[in-house]
Amino acid sequence: MKLLLFISRVFAGSVLVVSGLVKANDTLGFSYKMEEYFSADVLNMEFLVPYALAIAIIVCIAEIVLGLALITGVEIKIASWLVMVLLVFFAFLTFYSAYFEKVSDCGCFGDAIKFTPWQSLMKDIVIFIFALPAFILRNKINMNTEEEDRKYFIASLMFIALFASFMLDWSFPIWFALAFFVLTMVVKKIAEGRSSEWIIFGVAIVLSLSFSYHTYSHLPIKDYRPYAIGKSITDQMTIPEGMQGDIYETVFVYKNTDTGEEMTFDQSNYPWQDSTWVWVSTDNNLISKGYEPPVHDFVISDSDGYELQEDILAEEEAVILVILYDMQKSNVAAMEKINAFVKDADENGTYVYGLTASLYDEVEAFKHGNQVPVTFYSADETMLKTVIRSNPGIVIIKKGVVIGKWHYNDLPLFNELKKSLL
Repeated sequence: MKLLLFISRVFAGSVLVVSGLVKANDTLGFSYKMEEYFSADVLNMEFLVPYALAIAIIVCIAEIVLGLALITGVEIKIASWLVMVLLVFFAFLTFYSAYFEKVSDCGCFGDAIKFTPWQSLMKDIVIFIFALPAFILRNKINMNTEEEDRKYFIASLMFIALFASFMLDWSFPIWFALAFFVLTMVVKKIAEGRSSEWIIFGVAIVLSLSFSYHTYSHLPIKDYRPYAIGKSITDQMTIPEGMQGDIYETVFVYKNTDTGEEMTFDQSNYPWQDSTWVWVSTDNNLISKGYEPPVHDFVISDSDGYELQEDILAEEEAVILVILYDMQKSNVAAMEKINAFVKDADENGTYVYGLTASLYDEVEAFKHGNQVPVTFYSADETMLKTVIRSNPGIVIIKKGVVIGKWHYNDLPLFNELKKSLL
């Protein structure tokens, strides 16, 4: 029985901690996923969309704190109930999106590990099974003794280290867990009984909230997206040799002028020489889903529809992208720093492109209202959100490679970058 509880608490607790930290590493990205779940096409709970960020942060903190509670035995009777509620909530979301084919990527491990909804549902079921013994036997569990702390902490750190190192290539979860375990032992030295349990619970909340706030106010400390610093956008837009892309079938709909009948034809039999048939429409139907490059939507166009992305990626010199995915939601106070940065870049002769998904009238009103000295071009909102988790944000590209990106809270002076990046 003790071994079963030990495995249950270490496995379920460690997975929840790592899962929560991966989401908290990119709180904005997770909030975008929550918005997708709340949209009219999925759960049809659009009234929750304005609260998606707050809900995302709460879920991240809940995962981390409840995982740590399972490992330490702190407030286990409450924590075990909340773990079950959380896992059932995740299972419902993933089952719903899988069964009704609503969301292609569950977002359960952010951009670090891509799971389909069905795969995520299986993951949730496995964690639920491992967490079940701790829930059933919750009345037999107390806060760890000093000896139990050593066993649970060492085992959990080993599991977290394996998970973080080999599946995430990220050491932060190890240091986060180690810091919490050390603080837990310190608290136990200076407090006793229920007071020590609540203090430890509070420490877990403060650490988790601080990390979430940091990544929200800056950028993710580990960037798993295809636009991470050092990655080539150009290389990630191509299909590797030997890989097959999507296969489509072109079909034509023609109408018979004598009978009014409409029929569908393919390229081998469409009646192009028969004048009694008049073309109605052409469709491209997906026959087989092939390899999709990591970057497949990097498209930038001007007001005339001319696409500039190839010119930008081919530039030998550094190119600055000023990104405001939605000008109505952007941080206006940050524009003073952005404008100063752009002015210095212009004086240096560095190309600057503004990218936004906002409409023309919104762009013009924003530019004039904030005296923005940038020409803006159109791009997909989802793509811009993926490039940088900041609105506004700055990205520098050279020969198609991302060489720098900054949240508006961290934007340096342009002159500080000239020697190192430009």
